[in-house]
Amino acid sequence: MEKIIELKNVYKYYKMGEKRVTALKDIDLDIYKGEIVVILGPSGSGKTTLLNVCSGLDIVSKGKIIFDGKNITKYSDRRLTLFRKKNHGFIFQTYNLLENLNVYENVLVGANLSHSKEDIDKIIKTVGLTSHKKKYMYELSGGEQQRVSIARALAKNPKVMFCDEPTGALDEKTGKKVLDALVKANEKIGTTIIVVTHNPGIALIGDRIIKMNSGTIIDIFENKKRIPAKDIPWG
Repeated sequence: MEKIIELKNVYKYYKMGEKRVTALKDIDLDIYKGEIVVILGPSGSGKTTLLNVCSGLDIVSKGKIIFDGKNITKYSDRRLTLFRKKNHGFIFQTYNLLENLNVYENVLVGANLSHSKEDIDKIIKTVGLTSHKKKYMYELSGGEQQRVSIARALAKNPKVMFCDEPTGALDEKTGKKVLDALVKANEKIGTTIIVVTHNPGIALIGDRIIKMNSGTIIDIFENKKRIPAKDIPWG
């Protein structure tokens, strides 16, 4: 399999007063094109920090990040911003949608950020919102709004989708619909997806599960058979 992200001897330090806190310690990791990777761990384990340095939202203190053959470690802030815009999609707990636009128009905003945009109707169908595409955000449930945010990110045809606790604010039924939309994006479009979660059930939708604690990778499991989102245990 072809690598899309490589982390080599990565450390991340933060200063808290006079103390230096190690958020990531000696991380070596490869992410491959077209896979779903789930980063699993308790609060404070370093999983979100790992996601942020992989995506260029944060910079490493030591080590290298190679993205699609390019060493982004020494990029300036401006160059990193342009790089993220061109290559990445992001999904967070908060949806950050435009309330005065309908579903189609919100997804169009994402498409307009890229020169290699995907077909908007195809993306909306992929996340199961075709019948809602003319609705405004106040007419949608939380799970439907999260699926709009997924569609918006997919519309720019990102090389990698970074998802930080994408179901953290959702109930089980709604959360599983959101996860199903991510899996369909991977299966139908081939998007590489990295999901951060503290929920071990969610890990079962992935091809590989990366377990973290205290800023280090403590184990990596290969999932021989992904479980459909509707069938995973919750919590």
